[in-house]
Amino acid sequence: MNNLPLYFDYAATTPVDERVIQAMVECLGVSGTFGNPASSSHCYGQSARAAVERARAQVAGLVGAQAEQIIWTSGATESNNLALKGLAQGRRGGHIITSQIEHKAVLDTVRQLEQDGFALTLLTPDDQGLISPQALRNALREDTFLVSLMLVNNELGTVNDIPALAEVVRQHGALLHVDAAQGAGKLPIDLACWQVDLMSFSAHKVYGPKGIGALYVGERARPLLQAQIHGGGHEGGLRSGTLATHQIVGMGEAFAVAGALFVEETARIRQLQQRLLEQLLTVPGVQLNGSVRQRIAHTLSLTFSAECPDFAQLARTLAFSSTSACNSAANAASHVLLALGLAPQAARQTIRLSLGRYTQAQDIDEAVRAIKASLHSQPFWAVAHG
Repeated sequence: MNNLPLYFDYAATTPVDERVIQAMVECLGVSGTFGNPASSSHCYGQSARAAVERARAQVAGLVGAQAEQIIWTSGATESNNLALKGLAQGRRGGHIITSQIEHKAVLDTVRQLEQDGFALTLLTPDDQGLISPQALRNALREDTFLVSLMLVNNELGTVNDIPALAEVVRQHGALLHVDAAQGAGKLPIDLACWQVDLMSFSAHKVYGPKGIGALYVGERARPLLQAQIHGGGHEGGLRSGTLATHQIVGMGEAFAVAGALFVEETARIRQLQQRLLEQLLTVPGVQLNGSVRQRIAHTLSLTFSAECPDFAQLARTLAFSSTSACNSAANAASHVLLALGLAPQAARQTIRLSLGRYTQAQDIDEAVRAIKASLHSQPFWAVAHG
C-alpha cells in the first residue's frame, strides 16, 4: 500500500467512505434489505422502498430540496442527458445556451441537440474562468428555452454565481439546468431559494459508489421533462428501471456524511490548499488558472511556463490529472484551458491537483517535493509517458 502514489485526483473520483460501505453492505445478502423496491406486496420490497425513500430524503436534505424532487439516475452524465434531452424532446426547434467550459456530458449532449435542429450558443468564460450574468443576458434570445451552466468547473475548481445567473434566466422565462457534480458536499446549495429548475448530482464525487446519481427536478421543469428510459414508469415516470437499493442507500449515506462533516472538512481542506499553493507558487513560472477567490478549496489547476514536470517521473509519486493526454500530437489540449485563453502549449503544461477527505498535511509536503524534483527545462509533452 505504501508503494502506491499519493492520491491527488479527487475531482475524478473519491474512495467510498467506510460509513457508506457499511450502509451498502446492509442492503446485500439474504439477511439484508435485498428486495425489489417496486415489490410493494411484501415486507422485502417494502423495506427496500423505505431505504430508497430515506436515501432520497438524505440527498434532498444536503441541497435544500424536497425529497419528491429527487429522481435517481445512474450518475451525473445520465442526469445531464435526461435534463437536456428531456426538455428538448417534443419541441420544434428553439435556442439553448451553455458555456465552452462545461463537462463533456453537457457539451456532447447539446451538440447532439444542435444536430437535431436546435440553435446553440456557447458562452466564453472571462479570464477568471467564470460566466458572468451580463454575458448570459446578452446571449438570451426570444426563443431561448434552456440554459445549462455548471456550478463548479471540474478542471479549474472555479465557482459560478448560480443565484445571480438563475435570476437572469428566470426573468427571461427560460429553464435553468445546473451540473453540480463537482459542487455537492463542497459548497452550500439551497434549492429552496435558488431559482434553478434542474440540477445534476453524482455519488462518486462525494465518497459514494459509482453508478448512481440523481437529478433534481423543480416544479417548472417537471411537466415539461420527458423520460429518456422507458419500461415500467419508475421514478414518477421519468426514469424506468429496477432501483439499485444498495447504490441508492450508498448515495444517501454519502450525502448525509458530507452534510455532517461540511464545516470541518471544508475548513481543513482550505488550509491544505493554502499550504500547497504557498509552496508551489514559489516555483518560477507557476500560474494558478481561474479565480483566486471564487473557487472551491479542493481543486487547483496549475500551469508551468518555465521548467515543466516530467509526467512519467511524477506519476510514480502522485496520482493526478494532466487535463489532457500529452504523449501524442494528435491529442487536443484541454478545451477548458483553451477557452480560458491559454495557448495550446501552455494548456499542455498544466496539471490538476485535487484534494479530499483523506489528504493529509504530510501528503501536501510530499507532493510539493515530488513536483519540484520532476521539474526540467524540456517541455513535458516531448517526454514519453503513460
